[in-house]
Amino acid sequence: MRYLPLTDHDRRDMLAVIGAGSIDDLFVDVPEAARLSGPIANLPAHASELAVERHMTKLARQSLSAGEAPFFLGCGAYRHHVPASVDHLIQRGEFLTAYTPYQPEIAQGTLQMLFEFQTQVARLLGTDVANASMYDGSTACWEAIGMARRITKRAKAILSGGLHPHYVSVAKTMAKYTGDSLETSIPALAAETDVDALIASIDDDTSCVVVQYPDILGRITDLQPLADACHAKKALLIAVVTEPVALGAIKSPGEMDADIVVGEGQSIGVGLQFGGPYVGLFGCKDKYVRQMPGRLCGETVDADGRRGFVLTLSTREQHIRREKATSNICTNSGLCALAFSIHMTLLGEAGLRALAATNHAGAVAAADRLAKVPGVTLVNDTFFNEFTLDLGHEARPIVRALAEQHILAGVSLGRLYPGEAALQNGLVVAVTETTTPEDVEALANALEGALA
Repeated sequence: MRYLPLTDHDRRDMLAVIGAGSIDDLFVDVPEAARLSGPIANLPAHASELAVERHMTKLARQSLSAGEAPFFLGCGAYRHHVPASVDHLIQRGEFLTAYTPYQPEIAQGTLQMLFEFQTQVARLLGTDVANASMYDGSTACWEAIGMARRITKRAKAILSGGLHPHYVSVAKTMAKYTGDSLETSIPALAAETDVDALIASIDDDTSCVVVQYPDILGRITDLQPLADACHAKKALLIAVVTEPVALGAIKSPGEMDADIVVGEGQSIGVGLQFGGPYVGLFGCKDKYVRQMPGRLCGETVDADGRRGFVLTLSTREQHIRREKATSNICTNSGLCALAFSIHMTLLGEAGLRALAATNHAGAVAAADRLAKVPGVTLVNDTFFNEFTLDLGHEARPIVRALAEQHILAGVSLGRLYPGEAALQNGLVVAVTETTTPEDVEALANALEGALA
């Protein structure tokens, strides 16, 4: 099978048009020392498609799939069961080819789905309005900080120590170019969160406070006092949700007066997929809707009075002058948003609450069992389906040792916070409906052996 359709004659014609004698002439500006002088070492010059397929399959067998072992990884990406109907429906041609509505009014089916998605997300987050998705949770978090700056005309954002460090990293990268000042900290390996410290740090220069709910250690905090403290100083409260299934069991941030609620929607309809693509969720109070980034689908009627859907409040830089844009994100995670919406529709409100209850019950049982392992201490007073253990020893080598036994034990805080001695013993364990009692017992026994 040929993958390069150009003939030698085609190449000669193209080179003649641009005035080059050979393909090598195209690289004369690259220093000779930087050019590859021969074949890449240990790489065959070519192979058949069948041979390459066999080779890649062999390499893939060296990896451990999430479904092949007891799986307790979390910290922002969770293994949930996704019904087969979700993948079947998103692969229908009318959805798969209309990945994002560049000519929106033509793609009425896609727009209607995004309108329904926005409704589901707004109800889930407890906000007045939601957009048609962002790229992922971390970029949604940064966009919320930028939105708070535009609304308050202030540039100081306070980021809770319980905010996922990857989200913090994205915000720091972007703040280099916007002039935002970010106050950050690390979490304490303790049952209590840093709400009192956050409240004390709010001043007249603060644009927003960003807090994760549940936080990176799995702790759940009442956000109402923090929202009240923010509003007393005319700052905004931004809540970040990395596990949306939790909102089937606990009060939504919008109900606690959060101004902007963002998060990662991967848990619903979207598999782990080696880290992406994922789907960012973004909702806010109605009075801030004109500062909300991303796409927003609205419902209308046409000239004949028929129901229709349109993109509205188009304030991205592809539509208006760049300096007036709310965001340079010109698209949305259309296919992943569709997967989210299909899965959420299949669940319904009762199904989501039942799924959340199953997750929480499994996590409680797992926490009780693992806390009985000698030397292990449960850190959390509160949690949904994710909690933190203090192993009394550095967690990273223990996690690696258990992985060699085909037990994916969880996320070491030392991996998330390298160099922070106070966090090296922490292990974050996530439990979902895919976790069996046998998985928990295998982890408990392996931890007992590793800590003995």
